[in-house]
Amino acid sequence: MRNLIFALAPILTLAALPGTALAQAAYCSPPSQPARPEPELPSDKEPKRVLPIGSYTLAISWSPQYCATAKGTGNAVQCGGRNGKFGFTLHGLWPDGYGKEWPQYCRATDLVPRAVIRQNMCATPSAQLIQHEWAKHGTCMATKPELYFNLSRAFYESLRYPDMAALSRRPNLTAGQFAAAFAKANKGMTADMMRVTTTRDNKLSEVWLCMDRALEFTRCPGHQGGVPDSAYVKITPGPIILNPRRPVPPPANPTKRPGLLLDLDPNAQPPAEGN
Repeated sequence: MRNLIFALAPILTLAALPGTALAQAAYCSPPSQPARPEPELPSDKEPKRVLPIGSYTLAISWSPQYCATAKGTGNAVQCGGRNGKFGFTLHGLWPDGYGKEWPQYCRATDLVPRAVIRQNMCATPSAQLIQHEWAKHGTCMATKPELYFNLSRAFYESLRYPDMAALSRRPNLTAGQFAAAFAKANKGMTADMMRVTTTRDNKLSEVWLCMDRALEFTRCPGHQGGVPDSAYVKITPGPIILNPRRPVPPPANPTKRPGLLLDLDPNAQPPAEGN
């Protein structure tokens, strides 16, 4: 695969600023010792597939709907209420191909370190899902799990949301109307840059935001999936979450530009200063 290096210091610095981590939760207090996940490995149904990356998808889940039907102790952090009350959570940042197939499980990996898991629990409140996202998607994008999750979390934390409580009370809300409200909350975004997914009984499940190879939000391809714009969407009520004030952005040309390596070559080097 051709080496791909993105200089992403501004957005990664944004993610590190205080006050942004809980933008999608009413509150969050991650466990000091997150559960140890099980290994995630390719299988006959989910095989290793190394393909060129043509675009990306940022997937976020509506946690109140997930928790309405979730069972088992593995969902305690997200749904138990002791560690947090969540609105939209980060499902993952997925590399897509140039058609309907995408790269996945690109290389073998160890368990994600517990320190990295804990750092991401307020975005993705499931140790097993964090392991899954790194094994299936992250190994096709970055050389280390912390780089992959720093990038994913930065985009997730940059999102803003419409008034979900008000939308949950709207009768006959359509997917197109929801997408328009979501886009309006995010400068430069349009409704055709996302796909809305629902459960079988039309409850909001996830939002998939389409991104091009430069990691800019873009119009979704026709095969991306999701329900039609005319489909009715019901929103399971969730916690009241206020959008925090946007932090002051870092300088446009910082002195140091830590590059994020997005390839499978462990010998790849970030760009030289000034390039």
